[in-house]
Amino acid sequence: MKFGQTLIVTALALSQSSAFGLSRTSPKVNTLASPINGAFSPPNMDTSPLVKPIGLTSLNNSPSMDAVQATPRGGVLSSLKNVDIPLMAYFFFWYVGNYYYNITNKLALKAAGGSSGYPMTISSLQLGVGCIYALFMWAAPDARSTPKISFDDVIKMLPVAFCSMGAHSASVFALSAGAVSFGQIVKSAEPAFAAVLSQFVYGKKISKAKWLCLPIVIGGVILASVKELDFAWSALISACIANLFAAFKGNENKKLMDTAGLKDRLGSVGNQFAVTSILSFLMSIPILVLKEGSKWGGFVELWKTNPIVSFNLIASGLYFYGYNELATMTIKKTSAVTASVANTAKRVIVIVGVAIVLGESLDPIKLLGCSIGIGGVLLYSVIDQLVAKK
Repeated sequence: MKFGQTLIVTALALSQSSAFGLSRTSPKVNTLASPINGAFSPPNMDTSPLVKPIGLTSLNNSPSMDAVQATPRGGVLSSLKNVDIPLMAYFFFWYVGNYYYNITNKLALKAAGGSSGYPMTISSLQLGVGCIYALFMWAAPDARSTPKISFDDVIKMLPVAFCSMGAHSASVFALSAGAVSFGQIVKSAEPAFAAVLSQFVYGKKISKAKWLCLPIVIGGVILASVKELDFAWSALISACIANLFAAFKGNENKKLMDTAGLKDRLGSVGNQFAVTSILSFLMSIPILVLKEGSKWGGFVELWKTNPIVSFNLIASGLYFYGYNELATMTIKKTSAVTASVANTAKRVIVIVGVAIVLGESLDPIKLLGCSIGIGGVLLYSVIDQLVAKK
């Protein structure tokens, strides 16, 4: 794991050091000599066929004995050698980072006045915090090499950066207007938006099996909305806009990565995410000025006097950058289906965990709708492989 990746993981781990403790001890192995494994040989024993002990003869000639002797020693420890520890760490801290981002983001938004406060300011500054980290990684010795991109490469990355900024800002506004759990449930319907765009805008055919999964996803979201105590149309619409931007971002990113030589010039997945984040932050500034520029003085005063806002804004910015970069690295090391299943599991953990911590509604109908919607997303992710096998 490179220094940059290690620093992200370490930062996330240290922030929760009071809650987690890891220890590793090596089990003691007590190996006893026995006639079976050949480590013990009785003294003065005649091993000729005529006088060979019956028990030893039958064991050594047994077919199952050959299988036992051929079985590698080590048990669990031996199997652990084949586990991709860095990948497991990526998954773990991806989940932890996303979980704590949602909590710190909501705390900052609530302390700043919710949807009527400074959601665009907070979302923009969260991107800014990530940019500071990215620049530090390029400046630190032996941390991360700088990308060798051209001005034309930057121009080609603008659509992805704009969609990334739009998805993040709309998500933050949705979470400021309603419950985190409700916003996450609506955002789980992103495949529906991606399917429509892929089919009718980008000309990429979506299978009939996937189309049949979409009513399940949409139905689950509608059912969850019926019993949402903190329901707000602004939260629903903003989350849908975030889904739309995210769907555009996915398709535009695929087009971008088809650019000849771009991957080599960027150098790494971390550099790609860093450049995109910096461009997204720069694009968010004009929108911040137009939407909340007149309230900038009030936000500065709030920053100085309310540590809940300042601390959680910085923390949420670091969590947001960290878990997104780890998610990108995880997807690169796994298949698309594995990544989709992992993302679905992550959403369930965030919805339930954050709702418990923040005291949000967990009505049975809402949970049922959540289960149906996220189950539909999971089915959407694997349906083509299931149909292909049959």
